[in-house]
Amino acid sequence: MESRAEEFTETMTREVGAAPLWSGFNVFLTAQLFREAASLATQIQGETLPTDKPGTLSMTVRQPVGVVLSMAPWNGAGVLAARAIAYPIVCGNSVVFRASEGSPRSHAMIAQVLLDAGLPAGVLNFLTNDPADSDQFVESIIANPAVRRVNFTGSTAVGRIIGEKAGRHLKPVLLELGGKAPLVVLDDADLEGAVNAAIFGAYMYQGQICMSTERFVVDDTVADEFVSAFAERAARLPEGDPARDPSCVIGPMYKPESGDRINALLEDALAKGATIVTGGKADGARMPATIVDNVTPDMDIYDQETFGPVTTIVRVSGVEEAVRVANDTEYGLAAAVFGRDSTRALNVAMRIQAGHVHVNGATVQNEAQAPYGGTKASGFGRFDGRAVIDEFTELKWITVEPSDQEYPI
Repeated sequence: MESRAEEFTETMTREVGAAPLWSGFNVFLTAQLFREAASLATQIQGETLPTDKPGTLSMTVRQPVGVVLSMAPWNGAGVLAARAIAYPIVCGNSVVFRASEGSPRSHAMIAQVLLDAGLPAGVLNFLTNDPADSDQFVESIIANPAVRRVNFTGSTAVGRIIGEKAGRHLKPVLLELGGKAPLVVLDDADLEGAVNAAIFGAYMYQGQICMSTERFVVDDTVADEFVSAFAERAARLPEGDPARDPSCVIGPMYKPESGDRINALLEDALAKGATIVTGGKADGARMPATIVDNVTPDMDIYDQETFGPVTTIVRVSGVEEAVRVANDTEYGLAAAVFGRDSTRALNVAMRIQAGHVHVNGATVQNEAQAPYGGTKASGFGRFDGRAVIDEFTELKWITVEPSDQEYPI
């Protein structure tokens, strides 16, 4: 993977409009993930259990489930595909990997890397399909009796469909779905550090990451200062075409239709009293780094996922209101909280309903050894770390007993 870093970075940049920083980050995370997955081979363990039956050995073992259907999206084409493939395989399963219609070449490269590394025939099966056939295509694979697990990363809307299809066949499913990640800025926050995390979390890959910071929940006492510094930094982010200018941070969004969708959210917010402090409306796929201040719950942008280079400011008074607003969303994937009082900040982190929360760090974070996944409408189950063993193995209880034991009847 590392020897093909330049090729993969160029492919992902041209295919999904990712700046080399994000494409290169995918290469790094993918290599890290393969190493971590390999290390799990010796961690798939059972245990011996106490038993009241004399002369009996009672134990558990973990066994492969069989065939796993894996589906990953286009926005993190490297790492999201790698985890959907590597973890089931290291647990002893074979994988049917259905590539995203948006990034088939990038996903094919991940599959080719594994085949070139010596993966035996039939362990990884790579498929693409016409978008028009997606529903029937996926349904037929899920329905196949050989398929025993399903994992999907993508939108909440499609995740609900996948969950329903798997449920009809009583097959467990791991879902990592959308998000509306909040970053809480408490009254004692290091504002310079918070702004640094805000720029990275909100605008890396034009905000098209499931962990992107879409809501800044800021205490009234520091809101003006934070927003001013944040807006000044956001306004200076270079825009352009990452395929032609590797230094640009804000490139075009994946789909031109995203601009119309986001503009509708902006118009609704402005009509209800919000203000744009930097940036502005989208022109098709192009949009500057945008910050919408004074957002309130009656605005659509308050709780709808934007998935673009636009973020919101919700002003609050005190810790209790900050926690309530941070949780006032159907999503629960990523979150962050900034505050110098580490005990108070940790308490806030514990109360935020999200799969991962970072104290004095950005919402966009991923490490192969740490469990990754969401709550509420952001899905269920966990990728990464030893948590994947639960997802891709069956736990079996076994006893070895004396054949001459006595029974009550």
